[in-house]
Amino acid sequence: MKLIKYLKPYWLFAVLSPILMIGEVVVDLMQPKLMSRIVDEGILGGDISLIIETGLLMLGLVILGGASGFLCAVTATYASQSFGHDLRVDTYSRVMGLSLEQTDDFTTGSLVTRLTNDVSMVQDLVSMVLRMFVRAPIFFIGGIIMAVSLNTSFALALVIALPIQLIAVLILLKKAGPMYGKVQTKLDRVNSVVQENVSGTRVVKAYVREEYENARFGQANSELRDNNYRVLKLMSILNPILMLIMNLTVIAIILIGGYQAEAQAIQPGDIMAAVTYVTQILHSVMMISNMFQSLSRASASSKRIVEVLECAPVIESGRGGEGDSKSETCIEFKHVSFRYPGTTGLPVLSDINLKVGRGETVAVIGATGCGKTSLVNLIPRFYDATEGTVLIDGQPVEDWDLTALRRKIGFVMQKSELFSDTIANNIRWGKPEASMDEVRAAAATAQAASFIEGFSDGYETFIAEKGASLSGGQKQRMSIARALVRRPEILILDDATSALDLATEAKLQAALREELKDTTVVMIAQRIASVRSADRIAVIEKDGRILHCAPHDELMKISPTYQDIYQSQMKGGEDK
Repeated sequence: MKLIKYLKPYWLFAVLSPILMIGEVVVDLMQPKLMSRIVDEGILGGDISLIIETGLLMLGLVILGGASGFLCAVTATYASQSFGHDLRVDTYSRVMGLSLEQTDDFTTGSLVTRLTNDVSMVQDLVSMVLRMFVRAPIFFIGGIIMAVSLNTSFALALVIALPIQLIAVLILLKKAGPMYGKVQTKLDRVNSVVQENVSGTRVVKAYVREEYENARFGQANSELRDNNYRVLKLMSILNPILMLIMNLTVIAIILIGGYQAEAQAIQPGDIMAAVTYVTQILHSVMMISNMFQSLSRASASSKRIVEVLECAPVIESGRGGEGDSKSETCIEFKHVSFRYPGTTGLPVLSDINLKVGRGETVAVIGATGCGKTSLVNLIPRFYDATEGTVLIDGQPVEDWDLTALRRKIGFVMQKSELFSDTIANNIRWGKPEASMDEVRAAAATAQAASFIEGFSDGYETFIAEKGASLSGGQKQRMSIARALVRRPEILILDDATSALDLATEAKLQAALREELKDTTVVMIAQRIASVRSADRIAVIEKDGRILHCAPHDELMKISPTYQDIYQSQMKGGEDK
């Protein structure tokens, strides 16, 4: 019922569809009565003209009923497809608005299933309801009235048969409902495994894990098959039961009619009509059972969709967005601590106090897992601090409008995410309206122009999904160009030069200093050579604290942690 609002814009088609279906059903209910007249009065009575007239009337009614049925299908399909379209758009928009922790909780595979298979299930139910919600009940009620009107003795067969059918339907559907929920969960698992292996195919091949991943997929697929098999096996019992009851009822009608005909209390044509009506009645019960079967499955799917639609984003946009652009401090961490949702123990970051001046370049360095990425993720509010406050231009990030906040920032992440599009359009992700000159300038600053212009189609070269046709260094430079094209006030480089050689990285840093003099830069790196030219370097200790933030030369005197990193890299020959 919570999703019914998506059908309201198409209420006219939703109303017309069942009305048109009434026309088709009424015609179907009239046919046996007219056929009975042909048999009793035309054939047995020898009235050829009546046979012709009634036959033409039946033909006309069939054409009228067929037209009604066709228009019913058209209106029902339009309403259900439009319903599904709007529901899918809203669900996708909600997914895009969820925070990172929420998408992690749902899992990618589950969200894909909800946006595709689950929406299709609900959409199909809407189509079925608009067509069958009227057809089945009218056949059921109308058929009973017409059959009993022929001879009240036929009611005895129906009184016995119908309760048995209805009880069988209710018992089986009650058992099938929870099973459909399990089927959708297993489908989530299959989609998750597929998504992981398609995106991580290079790792799978590099570690020769094809057999393991095939087995993992095989297990998930087998569980889906087994759950599907169990529910389908259960539901497969229903149709034979209903058919058996229907055929026994038909036999009973023929026996009752035979005795009545022998006593000349009923005409043969009425018996034929009664058999047809009983068949229609019992078929209507089968239609209702199929509708409730679809309802059981769609109910499980609708609950999963509603879970997404009712999942309020943990990160909610504020209403501000101005801040003090004249403030000397661009970014400030005040007593910030952070732990990931659902985790216990010591926080990842502990009592961080750090100011980054406007136009300043601050590097962040520390041991693996010390919280460097977690620190910069708090700036664009991918996560909120557990304690303390993060301020941009003197205004807490919680007060900023998210769009305004994130438009100030160019973020180059550890993993370079590119899209199936041209090189130019991938760079324009940072600024959709960017001119070609701006795209070329950003690429030149990011040291990407040389390899891009080496392609036969240059900036119009189409790159494969996730940038699979590019090397690691090329993808990193493309990602940097994407951030630079928007001329951000704040540039965050999260280990964004790890795939670059030192010479290319040195050229990049020189170009950044030249082109982005007023931009505040926060950069994470593992190599001393990458950070030593920064205005200041913040050293994150293993316990998630920042004890020292100073230039390279000063840190070499006061920070044991920085000295250890320097010595380890010098020993390895990395800082040259």
